[in-house]
Amino acid sequence: MSRLDTLMARGTAFLGSEVAIMCGAMSWISERHLVSAISNAGGFGLIACGAMTPALLDTEIAETKKRTDKPFGVNLITMHPDLKALIAVCTKHRVTHVVLAGGLPPAGSIDAIKGSGAKLICFAPALSLAKKLIRSGVDALVIEGSEAGGHIGPVSTSVLAQEILPEVSSQVPVFIAGGIGRGEAIAAYLEMGAAGVQLGTRFACATESIAHANFKKAFFRASARDAVSSVQIDPRLPVIPVRALKNAGTELFTAKQVEVARSIDDGGLAMAEAQLQIEHYWAGALRRAVIDGDVENGSLMAGQSVGMVKTEEPVADIIAALVREASVALDSRA
Repeated sequence: MSRLDTLMARGTAFLGSEVAIMCGAMSWISERHLVSAISNAGGFGLIACGAMTPALLDTEIAETKKRTDKPFGVNLITMHPDLKALIAVCTKHRVTHVVLAGGLPPAGSIDAIKGSGAKLICFAPALSLAKKLIRSGVDALVIEGSEAGGHIGPVSTSVLAQEILPEVSSQVPVFIAGGIGRGEAIAAYLEMGAAGVQLGTRFACATESIAHANFKKAFFRASARDAVSSVQIDPRLPVIPVRALKNAGTELFTAKQVEVARSIDDGGLAMAEAQLQIEHYWAGALRRAVIDGDVENGSLMAGQSVGMVKTEEPVADIIAALVREASVALDSRA
């Protein structure tokens, strides 16, 4: 075994993949075509359920299974109103890995997922939450820093890795995410104790990605500093920041927050419904950019590694390059 194989062994054993590289769940992008391509290329694909209905998820899993016989997982959002039904769909299809994102798992969700035989992965944006999730019975963690695209926390990947890995990596496999665009970074996190990594932005413009040509071109033109975090307008409205390429859609989200805050003031909107409206806004804005190609008014969610995305490449080539870079880095330090 190479040094890279040795360091990835725990992650590959957990995922059932050839390399411990997971694809981040990107709504509208991480669907049957990209997910199956990543799994077929030796990585681990994740279906982004996002705002899907149970019926839509049922179809997506079935279509993905037609395209790959390799392991893949499903990413579910904890605040989804039909979470129980979505878990049931995963159970029906014997999905091997389920990722819960967006906060602490609701009551009963952990037992339902683990009871189906699936392995449960959760996001841990802080050491205290990582320890709590492990006590709750999760099988693995993803540590995602603020460099990532989409919903983010306030702390960088490198700081979170230093804080959390020494404390919990001996207990469960930990995957690092956020700002990873090359294999050298993968090698460094593996040496720190990570079982593997998760990348989203690097795969968003793959040949197999169904993202609109306009969306991909926006990524190719962007640099790291173009991927900015959204601003919270009203402190009463707990909006999780989102990192995306700055465009007119950024201002539209600001206006949406003002609209929702006014509805709360008027008594016409409960806080839970307000948060759901914000999530629905992002789902719609992302679709406009990814599917319709409206890169001005839609949401161009991207991590700061977007500056390393320069051209459209097959998934297999992306994974091969990442593995080659990581191997060279590790060998040079041997």
